Amino acid sequence: MKNSYYNIGGIFFGLMFTAVSIHTKAQTRTISGTVTSSGKPLSGVIISREGSDQVTRTGSNGTYQIEVSAENTVLLFRHPDYAEEKFTLTNQKVVNISLEQKVKGIEEVILNAGYYKVKDKERTGSIAKVSAKDIGNQPVLNVLSAAQGRVAGVNIVQNSGMPGGGYDIQIRGKNSLRALGNNPLYVVDGVPVGGEMASQFSGAVLPASSINPLNSINPADIESIEILKDADATSIYGSRGANGVVLVTTKKGKSGKSGAGAGSESAMGNLGLNAGTSYAVSSVINNLTMMKTGDYLRMRRQAYQNDGISAYPANAYDINGVWDQGRYTDWRKELIGNTADAFTANVSLNGGNERTGFLVGYGHNEQSTVFSKGFKYKADNLSANISHTSEDKRFQLSVSSRFSLQKNNVLSEDITRQAYLMVPNAPALYLPDGSLNWENNTFNNPAGLYNSSYSYENKQFLTNMNVQYELLEHWFLKFSGGLNYQSFDERSLKPNIMYNPSSYQGQSSASSQSYRSNQDRFSFILEPQLSWQMKKGKHVLDVLAGATFQGDTGNQGSMIGIGFESNAFIENIGAARTRIITDQIKTEYRYAAFFGRVNYQYAGRYILNVTGRRDGSSRFGPSNKFANFGAVGAAWIFSQEGFLKNKKWLSFGKLRSSYGTTGSDNIGDYGYLDTYDLSEYLYNNTAGLNPSRLYNPDYSWEKTTKLEAALELGFLKNRINLTTAWYRNRSSSQLVGYQLPSITGFPSVLANLDAVVENSGWELELSGRPVSGGAFQWESNVNISFPKNKLVSFPGLAGSTYANTYVIGQPITSVKVYQYEGIDPATGLYRFKDFNGDGKITAPDDRQAVENIGVRYFGGWNNTLRFKNWNLSFLFQFVKQRNWNYNNIMPIPGTMNSQPQEVLDVWSAENPGGSYMPYSSGSNGIKNQLHVFFMNSTAAVSDASFIRLKNLELGYQVPVKGTFKSVKVYFQGQNLLTFTKYFGPDPEFRNIGFLPPLKTYSMGVLITL
Repeated sequence: MKNSYYNIGGIFFGLMFTAVSIHTKAQTRTISGTVTSSGKPLSGVIISREGSDQVTRTGSNGTYQIEVSAENTVLLFRHPDYAEEKFTLTNQKVVNISLEQKVKGIEEVILNAGYYKVKDKERTGSIAKVSAKDIGNQPVLNVLSAAQGRVAGVNIVQNSGMPGGGYDIQIRGKNSLRALGNNPLYVVDGVPVGGEMASQFSGAVLPASSINPLNSINPADIESIEILKDADATSIYGSRGANGVVLVTTKKGKSGKSGAGAGSESAMGNLGLNAGTSYAVSSVINNLTMMKTGDYLRMRRQAYQNDGISAYPANAYDINGVWDQGRYTDWRKELIGNTADAFTANVSLNGGNERTGFLVGYGHNEQSTVFSKGFKYKADNLSANISHTSEDKRFQLSVSSRFSLQKNNVLSEDITRQAYLMVPNAPALYLPDGSLNWENNTFNNPAGLYNSSYSYENKQFLTNMNVQYELLEHWFLKFSGGLNYQSFDERSLKPNIMYNPSSYQGQSSASSQSYRSNQDRFSFILEPQLSWQMKKGKHVLDVLAGATFQGDTGNQGSMIGIGFESNAFIENIGAARTRIITDQIKTEYRYAAFFGRVNYQYAGRYILNVTGRRDGSSRFGPSNKFANFGAVGAAWIFSQEGFLKNKKWLSFGKLRSSYGTTGSDNIGDYGYLDTYDLSEYLYNNTAGLNPSRLYNPDYSWEKTTKLEAALELGFLKNRINLTTAWYRNRSSSQLVGYQLPSITGFPSVLANLDAVVENSGWELELSGRPVSGGAFQWESNVNISFPKNKLVSFPGLAGSTYANTYVIGQPITSVKVYQYEGIDPATGLYRFKDFNGDGKITAPDDRQAVENIGVRYFGGWNNTLRFKNWNLSFLFQFVKQRNWNYNNIMPIPGTMNSQPQEVLDVWSAENPGGSYMPYSSGSNGIKNQLHVFFMNSTAAVSDASFIRLKNLELGYQVPVKGTFKSVKVYFQGQNLLTFTKYFGPDPEFRNIGFLPPLKTYSMGVLITL
């Protein structure tokens, strides 16, 4: 009986299922067709049914197929480079459609402003954007390299050509008198990543021990970077926005988007696989030609003759017969002229449906150096993201995580300077058996440094979550939070085998040295937000209120080991005979804030934006822990006015302006407290404490007031766009060392002085599409910036030691040098201006000439050309500047150091216009002192302007069918050509004498399945 009921029930449900299936089949039909553009098949078009999660994509032949199950269905055709089309079905089974090339004008661009997004058309602040397309066509390890020359008002300098190093980025100039007080705030997917990790042992190989925090972000993972510049854009970041904000947005899985094509649906919708790999070779940029052996030896002999020395000293091995005088080696080529190679591989899997999208990716990069040993930089990046939107669109969730690991292994000291100073007839680096050649103890072999190393391992885990829920109509509650953990471990190994075995340091491992430092940083950020949006008639109101809670904890310590039984133990400092353990430091930073924004628009023409923030920071004294920052921005879209609205020549016109204040707490922790160091001396076998810093309860914020006005224009349906901006930033309450009487026991106390630094300037951006439509397209844009920096006021400057550095009315990058006045024809010696008239040249009294070390203007010219399946893009970067030249580090000509060919232009009675005084062997004290003056005079500062072919890409889209959705092969180049009159290895540098940026050639392939 029981089985009968089961049988009857089974028959009943079977009949019901059949009936439903027949009915469903009757209501379902297949729509197919071809999507074209300009009469040619268009691949990568996403076709979906409005209100459904059904989605497909056209293949390489432009065809598609999709199942629909309702009458009057609306099909959506989307492509990122073409205008969206909608088609309402009636009884069609075949729908062929043509898409028009999208004219993506200023009104369609969406910008990330940090706490909110805004249409470019409607923004009241200054926000610059670099897209994934611009980043992807350059063979770079750090996204900041991709932004060089592309953004008005943002001057980026790569510190050196060493992989894993740093960048000097100035957003509208330097605001602070402190060297480390001008770094911008870096935010990745809403999470501040902090500043640079403090490296203790890399200063001899990485300029300023700089390791940029964005090294940990794979450029292939980045969707865009936005740079916030003015008060309207940055004041919502309060005390962290004075130097600008760099927002990094990583790629996400896009709902409804797929790379797998029609028919490859799964439980998560369509899946797509993207893979890319490239191989690159790099070499040093060289703008300096050194003497050959013949010219060098003639210089040396003349130097001794000028000094009245007829018998060459025993240590003048280059000319006294000890070394081969017929030998020649190009040491620049030998030491830093090797080819560095790099390999990059990236793979990502993405998928999703209309409500959920995900993306996982992995990237690997490794790069060797231009040195002749196997030093290498490696980076691995793992990322994942998932986003979801509820069916009623009220709930949104996005979670992203990324893990990165960088391992860098280079020599412990940059040998670029040795490459230029090594005499051309110096002995070979190696003996026939491969061992180091010390040439009978006459040769200080630079290859010994290859036996030393500096290495670091940098790990970072970064995760963030964003949740948004629509509480009521137009009311949105949002919560964002993130974690950032970073571990930095560095080592410097200096074994005895890097020295001459006959020297004290090189005799045994008892003189070997090992240095190790480790630090970790953990930070969290929590930001609840509530927003309300209202649209009524011509009025649009958007209100945002939120809070920030941030905490950072850091731990740092280092050890030094000296003397080992064997170099096999050199990495184990515990095995050292002498062990030095430095202070083990723990720091804590707490930050809290309330912020808000009110944006009002009327009739789509008049826009008012007000932002404010109240910040509290643990870095300041009890009297000044809290401060208020805010800004107001306004815009008038005059092209929407009746008298201009129908003008065909004007597509868009906007006037905007902003005014507000931001601050800076980028000053380190515990700066206002009394602090003590452990004394090296013992009293009754007890270590004492030394006071190291004085208490200052009024220790406060540096504040920057920003003012900007701008005009934005679009012509001829936005085929031509022009933006002109003027700005003025004034930074006050400068944190500097305030001089104290010696009776206090301290030379100074860090305090806020009423010194004011002003940055002002003009920025112009012009973009256009000279040729559009058809098989050939050409896009071009140019930007140029004219920055101006000056010290407006500095009370008490004249009576302080800062008077040797700064001058009222001059840029803070200016330097005081000796005024070079040529060569005295009576003596053949350098002459310098005697400012105080006492008959002698001394510092600082006669070091009064002011040279502006800095940029006058800079910019870039970018072009993109497309013809059928080919694309060509190139960027020229140009900089007008003055900087230190090679005279600043040049030893006195005539000593046992190689010299540039320019030194052949020596003064003599027969050559009274010569640039250098007669050679000297270094034994003449007067000439030695004069040369020191010369190295720090106006002769050592000159024009360092350049025009550089910064980037070039030639790509070809291979026609494919079937599984492959797109295949692109490309050639890329970086720093390919440099046009300059600069006297030195390369005009782009932060610290002269380090390895300059490299010239790179790369080939690769990108595949989408």
